[in-house]
Amino acid sequence: MALPSSSKIVIIGGGIIGCSTAYHLAAMGQEVLLLEKAALTSGSTWHAAGLVGQLRSNANVTQLLGYSVELYAKLEAETGQATGWKQNGGLRLACNQERWTEVRRQATTARSFGLEMELLSPQEAQDLWPLMDVSDVVGAAFLPTDGQANPSDIAQALAKGARANDAHLVEHCPVTEILTEDGRLTGVRTTQGDVACEKLVLCCGQWTRDLAATIGVAVPLVSIEHQYMITEPMGVPSDLPTLRDPDRLTYWKEEVGGLVMGGYEPNPIPWAVGGLPDPFDFQLLESNFDHFEQITELALPRVPALQEAGIKQLLNGPESFTPDGNFILGEAPEMENVFVGAGFNAFGIASGGGAGMALAEWVANGAPPYDLWPVDIRRFGTPHRDLDWVRARTLEAYAKHYTMSWPAEEHRSARPYRRSPLYEILKTGGAVFGEKLGWERPNWFAAPGELAEDVYTYARPNWFKAVAREHRAARETAALFDQSSFAKFILRGPDAEAALGWVAANRVDVPVGRVVYTQMLNDHGGIECDLTCTRIAPDAYYIVTGTGFAAHDFHWVRRSIPKGMSAALEDVTDAFSVLSLFGPQARAILAAVTAADVSDAAIPFATAREIDIQGRAVRAIRITYVGEQGWELHMPIEDAPVIYEALLKAGGPLGLRNAGYRAIETLRLEKGYRAWGSDIGPDHTPLEAGLSWAVKLRTDQEFRGRRALEAQRAGGVKKMLASFTAAPEVILLGRETIYRDGARCGWLSSGGFGHTVGRAIGMGYVRCDAGVERDYVLSGAYELEVAGERVPAQVSLEPLYDPGSERLRG
Repeated sequence: MALPSSSKIVIIGGGIIGCSTAYHLAAMGQEVLLLEKAALTSGSTWHAAGLVGQLRSNANVTQLLGYSVELYAKLEAETGQATGWKQNGGLRLACNQERWTEVRRQATTARSFGLEMELLSPQEAQDLWPLMDVSDVVGAAFLPTDGQANPSDIAQALAKGARANDAHLVEHCPVTEILTEDGRLTGVRTTQGDVACEKLVLCCGQWTRDLAATIGVAVPLVSIEHQYMITEPMGVPSDLPTLRDPDRLTYWKEEVGGLVMGGYEPNPIPWAVGGLPDPFDFQLLESNFDHFEQITELALPRVPALQEAGIKQLLNGPESFTPDGNFILGEAPEMENVFVGAGFNAFGIASGGGAGMALAEWVANGAPPYDLWPVDIRRFGTPHRDLDWVRARTLEAYAKHYTMSWPAEEHRSARPYRRSPLYEILKTGGAVFGEKLGWERPNWFAAPGELAEDVYTYARPNWFKAVAREHRAARETAALFDQSSFAKFILRGPDAEAALGWVAANRVDVPVGRVVYTQMLNDHGGIECDLTCTRIAPDAYYIVTGTGFAAHDFHWVRRSIPKGMSAALEDVTDAFSVLSLFGPQARAILAAVTAADVSDAAIPFATAREIDIQGRAVRAIRITYVGEQGWELHMPIEDAPVIYEALLKAGGPLGLRNAGYRAIETLRLEKGYRAWGSDIGPDHTPLEAGLSWAVKLRTDQEFRGRRALEAQRAGGVKKMLASFTAAPEVILLGRETIYRDGARCGWLSSGGFGHTVGRAIGMGYVRCDAGVERDYVLSGAYELEVAGERVPAQVSLEPLYDPGSERLRG
């Protein structure tokens, strides 16, 4: 067909993600043009294995994969194009007790999210998959709604469905340039001519990174060789479930009476390190039997018949993988109207239907259908522009694809990358570091004689006692936290107050020196950001948010400033260090190192004041995320070592102790403080999350999301965030199922232990379609399902620890 000169939306890439996005946009009545450099599916779709599993650790990503299953089940009837879809179920094996704990917790998570995953004995698993030896199997989980599909056929069916709704799909039309003007998208240049467009969607698989980089958009993915073996027919029944054997690093499916077997090696091989070849269409790499031998050796004891099977092919095809093993969706924060759907980590077929649906809604409506933070492109940041960093971390993520997914597990590769000026000092002091967005952050501090490294387990971890020490110091004496990795912005300009007043749900028309805790809401009232704003001048605010939300929150604030207003946002994260001093002795310690008045009258809660420590200027912000009196001390980054030493020297006699992020988590759970990305997010409103006190509904001030909150307040909420406690021996990690009066009503969004209250603690939403009120929540009898077992729990809508200490709202 002839290439049109313009289209409202242009999609680049004709694999399953591009075809699915085109299918869904066309179904919405959008004008769509898909451009493919060769033929549809010629990249990596055509050689994908085609397993379709649904369960992930996030409810919404699981929902997205469930949508794929629903779509594939009806797609052939709708389009007349064969898809090879079979809903034959999926088995997952456990071959040791720790893995069995993991699988049982996964089953609990599945049931929380509405998937009925069955737990099976080894014999029951073998009855479903007779070809395998189960002598080492402890147990298995079976998800009946999982299945498999033919990747090329699924993509072609989506393409046919897109064309039926007037989408234009043009093959053999490479895009040679993305056209921009004054930093704005205008169109694309192809070998057949230019096409103007309003919106661009990059679904180019492993080619996406390089193309996006030409306009300054970072898409952190790299190509890795991925192999699987196809046997000759060997009498395998066509309804055999797919099988995942993570302890042997392998997966299996039936194909034309034979088996497909692949795996994830601990020593993956990167591909195209020097650049992607051109052309590379419908091509494979040379089979690497030596490298695959380690997978074969693991697989043979599981399926002894494999030893006699004829091998039809060892298929080696490059796939795009990402640093955290999750795919990438959403609008690029660097350029408006440029969207990305890429990096599918060899499960693009499972994700394709749902990812295309979500991306289409994002493109058409400006937002995804629900919170998709785990796959949002804005979860990335500074280190993800460094290709060496991305490759090292991605190779680790690939190697961990089937290893145990331990609670609180940290990555080891590409570290250290970003360091506080206190890194070496804290390391000498016993700090055991974690990493967030490239930043090294103290998780906990080992005492002399203790092993200064994490030992992972589903039981009590080795850092439990150390965190208890730090927790008690914050409650009883004082604790010092290095939080230099906080993301920090300055909003400045004549219209700063008006602009922030529209974006923020709380009042920001406050005097200079006042600190405001606020959410920022979407048009549905959902919480997009959760942060503090300190007014530092009549025309300026200092905004502080979580480390991992730097790109997301900067993008949200900048894009939400109403057009025509004079206000500019600047990222100053790397300019300032933050030392957080909390505890009953915090004021005494601070008073010992400064001549400034730090009394309650001089610096009331939720205010900030400039003070001097050792001749260095410090912004002392009186705010808390642990529940005790204290300050965040913000200073030029080069001054941190001097100020840290002064605080430590003054605080030593008063019981000051270094503390890390794992203590912050236990402390905030006792206070019921919400964490964005788990307890609150775009799917949760302040009314549902118990944060209505931080919203200016009692004023006549307009703000984004106000109308939605007013409507919800009038109609009532259907879920309410609550805290739960259980016996001390219970291990709560988050995602455990909540039962009210014996009926499932939700799941925990976060979990841990409260060292002051001496109980396991979780937070989660109590849900009821008929509506939820305070009395409804408090009147129920509750249980939590933990790894398949139900345990009694107590519910609370108040802080579990509240002896009259500092509150977020002052």
